[in-house]
Amino acid sequence: MTKVKAILSVLISAWMLFAAQAGYARYAAIMIDADNGNILHEVDATQSWYPASLTKVMTLYMTFEALQNGQIHFFDAMRTSSHAASQPTSKLGLRVGEYLTVRDAIYAIITRSANDAAVVLAERLGGTEENFAVKMTNKAHSLGMSNTRFMNATGLPNDWQVTTSRDMAMLAWKIQRHFPEYYQHFSAHSFNYKGTELRGINKFVAHYPGAEGMKTGFTCGSGYNLIASAQQNGKRLIGVVLGGMTSAERYQLMYRMMDAGFDNRYEGGAQERHINSMPAGFAGTPPYQLSCGSKAFLHSVSNYNQNNHRSVRRYTSRYKFTVKNKKVLSRVQTARSKYTFKSGKIGRVAHNTRFGKHNKIKPITLASRNKSSSNSLKRVSSKNTSNRATSTKHKIVTASIKSYKTRYRHIRAR
Repeated sequence: MTKVKAILSVLISAWMLFAAQAGYARYAAIMIDADNGNILHEVDATQSWYPASLTKVMTLYMTFEALQNGQIHFFDAMRTSSHAASQPTSKLGLRVGEYLTVRDAIYAIITRSANDAAVVLAERLGGTEENFAVKMTNKAHSLGMSNTRFMNATGLPNDWQVTTSRDMAMLAWKIQRHFPEYYQHFSAHSFNYKGTELRGINKFVAHYPGAEGMKTGFTCGSGYNLIASAQQNGKRLIGVVLGGMTSAERYQLMYRMMDAGFDNRYEGGAQERHINSMPAGFAGTPPYQLSCGSKAFLHSVSNYNQNNHRSVRRYTSRYKFTVKNKKVLSRVQTARSKYTFKSGKIGRVAHNTRFGKHNKIKPITLASRNKSSSNSLKRVSSKNTSNRATSTKHKIVTASIKSYKTRYRHIRAR
């Protein structure tokens, strides 16, 4: 009996440890030996993910290849189009018709992750950003990045733009091997643009001993991403982290992986194999990592569904929060709007879907016309008015969402 209790105790402890790790490890990562391509460590390395600005590493690969082939030159001047100038931050702030050299575009992407500079390069090499994205995808597949598809040159959100940590490690490895003369640019801490010193945003390059590069990335869907390479005592490692919940977390995960790799704690493990031998089948659906951005509402509702919040499920299933282009409004600040219908009745609806720290969400309810109840909105439950309330509520929600669509289109992460 004592032995049985001891075994159960061990099993329960192991299960609790596994559950704790599973709760923390909602990310994908890989580390390889850059000298031979052997995998030293990986966590869901073939899981599909949104690349965010790691996409720009492929933009730079295409640029380095064009430089090597003589298609472009380091100090060629490229004209900024209206499409490039209209890119959202982060960017250099290029204006339509302004010229940018290939050199400055490269450094702007590496140090500042400039979206406008990436599009200027894309249009120079591909004619249009869309054509360039097709070339990026074809090049990725030729490099063995089978689970990667690019839709733009910047990494800005696109549901069809996906990758895996294994594919990103493959890309970094191939850049090191194919373009050693250009690879050194990834170690830049800053660059001078129009007389101003612009500092790099990659803290790994700035702080980790022996760091060589490479690139950070962030969107609400991807979380905080990082490709990093470093060299110590003649040993070079490449690491990839996708899906950090905070910027600090991605760096801490990378620091720990790098430390373990340089201390030889991964060598001889059962997982060690070559990066080319990893499966390249179906990579699944990429997770939407953070509760911000254009899909925050669905993400938050999904979390509440899992926690059995019946009221939220009832309201979200009964009333569709959609607009004509099928994009879901992520957040509408508290506001009240009045709409008069043919019946002469005035309906009032309060929108309060602001997502706080714990993603709390209040269901939309109708307010009574009576002034005494205007401060305490409640659900209409009368059997005689239920059908009319449902129809009115749906019309009000749809009309109100359309009116706020433009104003609250871009929501920052908290």
